Amino acid sequence: MSGYKANEDKQGHKEIIDDMSNKLGFTPQILETLGELEPEFLHKYNMCNHRLLKDGALPAKTKILIALAVVASKQCERCVESQIKSALKNGATKEEIMEVMDVIFITSGAPAVAACRDALKQLK
Repeated sequence: MSGYKANEDKQGHKEIIDDMSNKLGFTPQILETLGELEPEFLHKYNMCNHRLLKDGALPAKTKILIALAVVASKQCERCVESQIKSALKNGATKEEIMEVMDVIFITSGAPAVAACRDALKQLK
């Protein structure tokens, strides 16, 4: 890859990461890693993230709360932390997040709730 193209890709990645960070309220480390390893994947990730963080038939906050339930069901603790941060940034209340915890428990059980343990400290 030429130096010009590499610099252009790096600038594009920085813009994508900055945009996602502004919407999320933080920068997940995985974004920087993806940008360095596989620029095209970062662009695909951004397209999906844009759909999640944009109001449509469902408000962004609702979609993020759904995503929280999904990642909790997969027992991904880092993903849960990211989704709770994003939910709070997008206007979710403690009560709404705790109601999602009820759904997580009913549909995925105690192990999925346990995956939320550390992330829930953000609600204090």
